[in-house]
Amino acid sequence: MTEPKTTTVEVRLPTKMGYEKVAMSTAASVAKLMGFPEDRIEDLKTAVAEACINAIEHGNRLNEKLSVGVVLRADNDELEVKVLDDGRGITTQPSKPDIDRKMHGEEDARGMGMFLIQALVDEAEWVTGSDGKSSYVRLVIKLGKAAA
Repeated sequence: MTEPKTTTVEVRLPTKMGYEKVAMSTAASVAKLMGFPEDRIEDLKTAVAEACINAIEHGNRLNEKLSVGVVLRADNDELEVKVLDDGRGITTQPSKPDIDRKMHGEEDARGMGMFLIQALVDEAEWVTGSDGKSSYVRLVIKLGKAAA
């Protein structure tokens, strides 16, 4: 029996819109090296972009003195991505948005990112740091498994 092989890649992003693309490209490169199919890589890129945009906009509140951390941990059969910011985190787990109400303009069209993330990866978890001012989202995609 072979030992699981773990590889870690870390990226630190400026708190500026557009830099989520660096995290997307990095995650896609790692997933490709692991042998993920193209459709799962596209799902991952979208989920990572959404998580980074949330960290930039809501976590760090566009404060350019702060940065967003992205840590990718690749094991034999799964890729875990943590997107860390200096925000307080969310107090409740995301709920399913009312798509019809959003489509008819009865609700803000925004606010679907967390739902989208959950739909694209195998696991999604939002964690508030013990200091009350740092948080992260943890995403996991697994080889050989399609998103739910």
